[in-house]
Amino acid sequence: MDGTPRELFDRMANEWLTRPTEVTGDQFADDVVIEMPFAPPGARNRFASKQDFLDFARPQRAAFPARIDECRVIAVHDTADPGTIVVEYELSGVAHKDGARSAAAFVLVLTARAGKITHWREYQDVAAMRRALA
Repeated sequence: MDGTPRELFDRMANEWLTRPTEVTGDQFADDVVIEMPFAPPGARNRFASKQDFLDFARPQRAAFPARIDECRVIAVHDTADPGTIVVEYELSGVAHKDGARSAAAFVLVLTARAGKITHWREYQDVAAMRRALA
């Protein structure tokens, strides 16, 4: 499956909306590195392979306490490396427990090679996520 970094991000966003309880990892290279520098204290913030990430993310996604129903891309920035983009986006959705609507902002640095994501570094609005899921 070939794809530019933008196409790969779009596929990921589509998966968040259409397959809310599962993580396929289809867009990731086997040796992908996934980093979340602003993860909450005590939470994992680095994964060194697709399988490492899937083992963590699959149960998390299956138990996620909200339904994501929109991924609004604010901006996509090209970099000097044509395989790397920076994406500013916002996810919004509805909490299962009370139907409350909320949103959280993200900034993503995505690198792709040979049609697969090889590096995903995501900066999350952790405070907004905590409020949304509380």
